[in-house]
Amino acid sequence: MALGRALHFVFKIGDRKAAAKFYRDILGMKVLRHEEFEEGCKATCNGPYDGKWSKTMIGYGPEDNHFVCELTYNYGVSAYENGNDFLGMFIQSSEALTRAKEAGWPIHQEEEHDVLVAPDGYKFFITNAPQPTDRDPVQQVVLASSNLESSIHYWKDLAGLTMYGKTDNKATFGFDEDQAKLVLHDIGAPVNHAKAFGRIAFAVPGDSLLGTERKMKEASQNIITPYVSLDTPGKATVQVVIFGDPDGHEICFVGDEGFRELSQVDSMADKLLNEAMEKDKSDEWFAKKGGKASA
Repeated sequence: MALGRALHFVFKIGDRKAAAKFYRDILGMKVLRHEEFEEGCKATCNGPYDGKWSKTMIGYGPEDNHFVCELTYNYGVSAYENGNDFLGMFIQSSEALTRAKEAGWPIHQEEEHDVLVAPDGYKFFITNAPQPTDRDPVQQVVLASSNLESSIHYWKDLAGLTMYGKTDNKATFGFDEDQAKLVLHDIGAPVNHAKAFGRIAFAVPGDSLLGTERKMKEASQNIITPYVSLDTPGKATVQVVIFGDPDGHEICFVGDEGFRELSQVDSMADKLLNEAMEKDKSDEWFAKKGGKASA
């Protein structure tokens, strides 16, 4: 595959206000784009749901040169069951730790790292060093593997990423030395995605997508969403194909050209998110009906 770049990881969130507080006020990320939708995504960006939902892209800078978070919120769903598939995102930011302490946000210790846990249970491992301004503070995303050799074959030989390092139970992948990396960690057990399962996205040249899809078909790999062009009203058309790796991790490859146009930072994004949260009365409505549903 031609050279690509890491884009984002999709997180399902149940409490949008609590999530916004964590990602903005604790991690210190900026809202890059916010969109509201009346029906489910054709590429199942919001999971297997057909109703109203929203997508908030949030990170330390534009997706052209930063790895960001996509927060998907399905109206009416208050929480999602977490599996063992997403193991954490590593971020260099002593400033985030300072904000957490000042706000009384719990700081946990795990594997000699400071860990901040989002309201929906996702772990963020914080490197206690000043947040860099000349590169992306997001260092890596760690996903579980049930068989490391199988994961290596898939990600290196079929998906086309470069392997930057390997230990007995971990392998590190990416498209470029300076980008955030994907780490597959062999947990010695089956990978359970439960209801909160996410998705990792990469941009590649659009004319490479059909070739990658063909390679996956020939290798009898899981193609979740065959090659499709997705239209966003008033914005760019983006080519997309979504695969599932041997452990069921969802991988979205998008055409780089269209996505660069689609992913431009919206100066109104923060305001749009705030307005959407203010207008969202689903909490009140569901409270009268006995509470929101958990997925």
